Amino acid sequence: MVERSGVERRRDDAGADLLRRARDAAAREAWAEAYGLLHRLEPDRLTPDDCAAFADAAWWTGHVDESIVQRARAYSGFAAADDARRAAYCAWMLFYEHQLAGRSAVAAGWLRRSREQLRGAPECVEQCYLAWMDAEAAQRRGAFDEAMTLARRMGEIARHCHDRDLYAMSVQARASVLLAQGRVADGLDLLDDAMCAATAGELSAFFTGWIYCLGLQQSMACADLARAAEWTEAAMRWCASMPAENNFRGLCRVHRVEVLELRGDWTRATAEAVRTCEELLPYERRTAAEAFYVMAEIRRRRGELAAAEQSYERAHELGRDPQPGLALLRLAQGRAEASAAALRPALAERSAGPLERSRLLAAQVEVTLALGRLDEARAAAGELGRTAEDWRRRCGSEVTVLHAGAAAADGALALAEGDLDRALPGLHRACGLWLELDVPYEAAQVRMTLAAAHRAVGDDEGAGMELRAAAQAFRDLGAVPDARRAAALLDALRGRRPGGLTGREIQVLRLVAAGRTNRAIAAELVISEHTVARHLNNIFAKLGVSSRAAATAYTYTHGLV
Repeated sequence: MVERSGVERRRDDAGADLLRRARDAAAREAWAEAYGLLHRLEPDRLTPDDCAAFADAAWWTGHVDESIVQRARAYSGFAAADDARRAAYCAWMLFYEHQLAGRSAVAAGWLRRSREQLRGAPECVEQCYLAWMDAEAAQRRGAFDEAMTLARRMGEIARHCHDRDLYAMSVQARASVLLAQGRVADGLDLLDDAMCAATAGELSAFFTGWIYCLGLQQSMACADLARAAEWTEAAMRWCASMPAENNFRGLCRVHRVEVLELRGDWTRATAEAVRTCEELLPYERRTAAEAFYVMAEIRRRRGELAAAEQSYERAHELGRDPQPGLALLRLAQGRAEASAAALRPALAERSAGPLERSRLLAAQVEVTLALGRLDEARAAAGELGRTAEDWRRRCGSEVTVLHAGAAAADGALALAEGDLDRALPGLHRACGLWLELDVPYEAAQVRMTLAAAHRAVGDDEGAGMELRAAAQAFRDLGAVPDARRAAALLDALRGRRPGGLTGREIQVLRLVAAGRTNRAIAAELVISEHTVARHLNNIFAKLGVSSRAAATAYTYTHGLV
């Protein structure tokens, strides 16, 4: 027998101490500490349990590829030891991680391995994961009764095995089936039950984060802003209480960004969006794309059009359709035809949820009204109204962003049609809904349309009140172009023309915005081309612009079209 040297004994003792400390850190869920310690150990020192802990530590600290490597090692060890349950769990987690990474074929292979490990096994908690995946597959096929039966089966197994985590997930799975069926009110009630388990601290950290992320995603998809705002605050409080190594922080934060943007807290929304992108870009590109899109929306409304375009492009690169925001940017640039063309492919795609589709339709109404295409605007507003009515039947509420958007679109259409008896009450309802939902930018936009409707019936005092309220809201938000437009309309109401332009110069500017050449403008106004050129020089000087495109943008941002 060869006696070990003192150096070897000291190395073994140091390795044993390192492993003991790593196991202790993992048991305490101090994932950054555990990851650092496990990373220093030789692979042959690690048992399958150690590899599984290493995988968890790598996942929590954002080293997703390393998590997959270590979990595969754990699977091999458990499978070799005929520990079917632990092997099945590792295989399922590998399915989950590959699926998140977009490797669907590899993910499917690991799911099959998980099934093989549990084939013929007595009831155990690991079977919950398979029932859950089967429920999701049935739901995607539209087999809702089958999906509900499987989700309930998952809950029964979890209850028999006394597993609170998976029982809460079974409740969430049932909520998902109900929402997919269109039973929105019932689905959201069940979703609240699952979320309560998370807020009450009844679940492990992994499942708490999972429940929050799914619940926030579904609340936003259901256009339930109040519920999403409430649960977002709870989720972020939980994230703040957790160690810094928390992969769910960015996933929850993206919904906080959406809520803050809607509620008009654009400074915080932008700061949170930047942090979200930093946290998610390495491994959740599609979710990070949502943060880039929200940043683009804020920049567009603030008048930072070049920066907005860059953010829309970044969202697109990461897999997020940049519509309708990019189309509305084109409209702000005075490119109404390009705006309409950009919306068509997005509207032709019918897979969007109710909230996403309603935003596309609202944008189409705005763009087609700017182009004077009343038939197209009428069709879009009609679909928006039917969507809102269908949603009322599903969720039992008429106070959602869908209903506010539908009322605003119909009111704007009625004004364009000259139907003031329909326009005024519809716009007042839309404004009231946006205010009740605490969405200040949209409320201010409706006030601008209301002002036009009041002027049309000769109520200049009412128009002035709406314009002043809108202008103040836009200033508070930092929506510079809209604030300027409201100020310009107030000036017009008081008899002052925007930018000091003469009546003839405004006529010329409107025709430029309509895409007319100097020759066409001269023919329409019965003046010479030389006179048109002189008017344009004066217009450019007064407005501080140097091109027809910039002058066109001015007409849109100041309500002159």
